Amino acid sequence: MNRPDNSRHLVKAAQQRAALTRSKAVQALRTLHAEGRPVTFDAVAKYARVSRSWLYTQPDLRAEIEHLRQIQAAAEPTPESRPQRASEASLRQRLEAANDRIRRLNDENQRLRQQLAHALGQRRQSPSPDPATIPNL
Repeated sequence: MNRPDNSRHLVKAAQQRAALTRSKAVQALRTLHAEGRPVTFDAVAKYARVSRSWLYTQPDLRAEIEHLRQIQAAAEPTPESRPQRASEASLRQRLEAANDRIRRLNDENQRLRQQLAHALGQRRQSPSPDPATIPNL
């Protein structure tokens, strides 16, 4: 008794898996590009949950990834992404504020030193307490 040839079912299942894998990779490419995220083999593979080695074996996907990488590398940074340099007026204002703070801290430091010197002078002038009168703690 011969078994019937069921290989067509295996072939169909493999074709469906391949189509699903391809659609996940294409969707990952579109999403990463649309969101402005880096399009790399690693990023596409992670997003689509496919292997990088599989991506390298797909000529059209490989070409698209490389094309998008070139576009992103050549793109100028947008004004929003570039850090703005502080204006000269802003820098001067910050410097003045810092200098004012330094002056206030120096004044406070001098005042505290004078208070400490005064307290130490008073302590030296006062009679030493009798050790017998100091309560035990």
